[in-house]
Amino acid sequence: MLGGAIIVAASTGVSLAWAQGGAGTGPIRPHQPFLGFINGSAGINNSVAINMACFGPVRPGQTGHPMAGQSVGVGQPEAVAATFGNTGSRGTSIDAQFGAPTAASTGTVVFHRYGTVTMSTSLVLPCFGSGTVTFVALPKSPTERSFAVPVSFVGQP
Repeated sequence: MLGGAIIVAASTGVSLAWAQGGAGTGPIRPHQPFLGFINGSAGINNSVAINMACFGPVRPGQTGHPMAGQSVGVGQPEAVAATFGNTGSRGTSIDAQFGAPTAASTGTVVFHRYGTVTMSTSLVLPCFGSGTVTFVALPKSPTERSFAVPVSFVGQP
């Protein structure tokens, strides 16, 4: 769980605080800044590993499912010295999209409140390589700003 976590990116001095209680766990509303998290990290300085249930040698283009026990979440920054998302003028939910954001994305997690959930092991993702989980406020508006977390898909030996 991310509650009360302070994420410090030592190499650049970026410090983010994730709010617990109040707005940090409440409903998602318009005009709110937000951050996305994969396995407890916003990926500010480097990519976040998603461990994949892909064993042995993998082929290019091979897909699989995430290992159990990983998380995806959204939170509001208490203090931020980095770029973050914004729900814009209409946002009441945040969609975590694994891969390129699309209007009808599949394999997503939708949040209506700030918090963390266990990543579904039914998602179909690459067995290895890099990608992005993009957190998009919905419904979209011209003032919505997405937040991207760079990820590395890691197959198991």
